[in-house]
Amino acid sequence: MIQLRGIHKVYDDGFQALKDINLTFEEGKINVLIGPSGCGKTTTMKLLNRLTDYTEGQIMIDGKDIKQINPIILRRQMGYVIQNIGLFPHMTIYDNVATVPKLLKWDKQKIRSKVDNLLRMVNLDPEVYRDRYPAELSGGQQQRIGVIRALAAEPSTILMDEPFSALDPISREQLQEELVRLQKEINKTIVFVTHDMDEAIKIADQIIIMKSGHVVQKGSPEEILANPADDFVREFIGEERLGSALPSVEKLMSKDFKAIQLSSSLEDALQLMAEYQTNALPVVDQQSKYIGMIDLFSILKQRDKKIEEILTYQKSIPDTAKGELLLNQYESDQKSMIPVVSDQDEVIGIVKSEKLLEALHRFYQLKRGGK
Repeated sequence: MIQLRGIHKVYDDGFQALKDINLTFEEGKINVLIGPSGCGKTTTMKLLNRLTDYTEGQIMIDGKDIKQINPIILRRQMGYVIQNIGLFPHMTIYDNVATVPKLLKWDKQKIRSKVDNLLRMVNLDPEVYRDRYPAELSGGQQQRIGVIRALAAEPSTILMDEPFSALDPISREQLQEELVRLQKEINKTIVFVTHDMDEAIKIADQIIIMKSGHVVQKGSPEEILANPADDFVREFIGEERLGSALPSVEKLMSKDFKAIQLSSSLEDALQLMAEYQTNALPVVDQQSKYIGMIDLFSILKQRDKKIEEILTYQKSIPDTAKGELLLNQYESDQKSMIPVVSDQDEVIGIVKSEKLLEALHRFYQLKRGGK
């Protein structure tokens, strides 16, 4: 965990870049610093690895004052990803990723294994990419290397300074999704600077909005979208985004469910419903593809029939969808659960109506300024 307590930064010419910054970056969270140019977000990040020193206050990392840590050691303990990637053009991908582990004098076999595992984590085959040079990779692939190079020495903290802003929209979106997926595996403290509100909403656990050197508002994307602190935040977010504060389908869905095969009997279905204490089940074919739903009341009324005769088609929803799409579907179907499918149309979860209604209740509480 990183804590900033009463941080001020004044430059030699008298300019006050930061004013009484109090922040906590929790372990395992993506913390996004955002605001207009010159607001102090990059300065705040650079304080963490002592590329810039603060004038007043205290920064603690896992209970230790960073001014008591040698800056070089501190930087080697943190990953750092920048906008222009900063790969060494004359070095192979392997040597780029292995830079810090080599400085730390890791065993060669350990380095080799680490580099290969990291390449696989970002879907780059080590056999294909290990010995290539940066110029042989696309911009998106180079930025993936930039990210895993920051992870190579197993730091607890990753600093990311507008890492995806120079990429085309498709590559940028892919890497945002990659980062969210990676974070579930690596569970690091990530501090991420961006100008892009859509990017912040998509990836952040905590958003910190800054203006003129101070923090205007901080909170989860849902909290900030539902309850902007003032007109500046409202304008910075944009009216078109306000109100879109429902959690994503991925956050709302449950994996504690069971689908039933089309070839199963109604007795099997009743048994599963009793076991999972539910009144409906997704039905799948032999390839595990979603084909519809079966409910308890239909079974009880038509015990002499087969599943295929009484199942009803209910529209599924992709796991990548936003909460608003889920709400629209619930409004049109009014079912007790909505099946969630992968891009291969396999059922990977369900969203229960009570979970959605719970999220809606929280959303409107926030709208009214409640906590």
